[in-house]
Amino acid sequence: MKKSTLQHLLKLLAGPLIALILRVLNPFHLDELANNTISISAWMIAWWILESIPMPAVALMPLLLFPLLQISSIEKTAQAYSNPVIFLFMGGFMIGLAIEKWHLHKRIALQIIRITGTSGKQIILGFILACGFLSMWLSNTATTMMMFPIALSVINVLKVHEAPGKNMEHFSLVLMLVIAYASNIGGMATIIGTPPNVAFAAYIEKTYNYNIQFGDWMLLCTPLAIVLLIAIYWVLAFWLFPVKIRHSDDASRFVQQELSALGPMSTAEKRVMAIFCCTALLWISKDLLNKILPLTIDDTQIALIGALALFIFPSGDIYGKSERLLEWRDTSKMAWGILLLFGGGIALAASLESAGIIQKIGRGLAGISGSNTFLLVLAIVTLSVFLSELMSNVAQVIVFAPVLGSLSDALQINPLLLGIPMTLAASAAAMLPMGTPPNAIVFGSGHIPLKKMIKAGFAVNIICILLITLFCFYFLPLIIQSIKH
Repeated sequence: MKKSTLQHLLKLLAGPLIALILRVLNPFHLDELANNTISISAWMIAWWILESIPMPAVALMPLLLFPLLQISSIEKTAQAYSNPVIFLFMGGFMIGLAIEKWHLHKRIALQIIRITGTSGKQIILGFILACGFLSMWLSNTATTMMMFPIALSVINVLKVHEAPGKNMEHFSLVLMLVIAYASNIGGMATIIGTPPNVAFAAYIEKTYNYNIQFGDWMLLCTPLAIVLLIAIYWVLAFWLFPVKIRHSDDASRFVQQELSALGPMSTAEKRVMAIFCCTALLWISKDLLNKILPLTIDDTQIALIGALALFIFPSGDIYGKSERLLEWRDTSKMAWGILLLFGGGIALAASLESAGIIQKIGRGLAGISGSNTFLLVLAIVTLSVFLSELMSNVAQVIVFAPVLGSLSDALQINPLLLGIPMTLAASAAAMLPMGTPPNAIVFGSGHIPLKKMIKAGFAVNIICILLITLFCFYFLPLIIQSIKH
């Protein structure tokens, strides 16, 4: 048997074996319902961590196993897969698809780089701004994949005119790293920017009836993301790997050539931009509109309005053929599996809570942690950052959100005070290629030695731990007051 085949078989067997051991031994002395629930949960978590089968496929397991083991009925379990937050993310995905379809994302990125200039540090700053902004609305993976070939082209242009050595080596290394890091951090800024944010919002709304508004999330997380991006820029480009490449006319010409190749903004681009801006404006001003007008509109409805508008408005004549801004065939590129993943996570969290397991874990952690909230937030953020290096950040939030919710209940504090720091920290993995898809994409460029990625990533992790802890401890309580319960 080949080594790879054996490894795959062991990964497949790990989940059911762990579930069987828990089911037979019942080490936590739970009743039958709770023991069945925790056994299936352990199976799912094991397969998520090991990636034994695709993560969305794991998320379908509750629909099969919960009714079979009488944990929950099929009707009740299926409700988790139609949570309103899932449709919020679906609408955001569709808007992102339209932006990519008409190359609006590339135009935005190139314009930002053109404005910032083309010295080594300015190019890096341009990519940070472009990736950070785009990943607020697109997935971090899509942002990285779009910026990656542009960055490689810039590196190749500079290589022709720069002597090989530390200057070029540092520039290539930092440029590749900031694409991944800025894409990860930019996603923290909005509630739809990255799947962990949506997964936590879904849990907190279902469990505590907290409706985290788009504007409330941005009020805390957008300034945090900006500060993180500035800190990472300074640490990488000025301290760890100083970039000393001066302004390059060749790089400027390359950016201008790419913009010229795009040509003037097409009618389709202008219409997508208009819908995108209107959707973002509605997300931000929704509360004000609900007060002024006799309306009750939420973030999910706004996302769906934006998505439906893309299917309604025509793109204009393209090569003599007219089509809508978004056709249904375009959604074949959408990450439908992420939506299933949210549903499975919500179903799992609901079953753990109904069986009383989450409450027991929370009481146990409360007894260990004491009453120092700052140290507790710091410990949670530290654990979440380093755990995300090895575990899917979505699965991490799905698993730990109920635990921290129960811990908050035991300590009698607002669950957002612990849950939001954990969620933000889950997007901060920077040390290892498998931490996030952007990390893996840029590592494959050949410009990033693993030792230097670990060195840079450790520094970034420490920065994220400190800033996320401080922002959430001091500013989150001020914002929580405006979040509807």
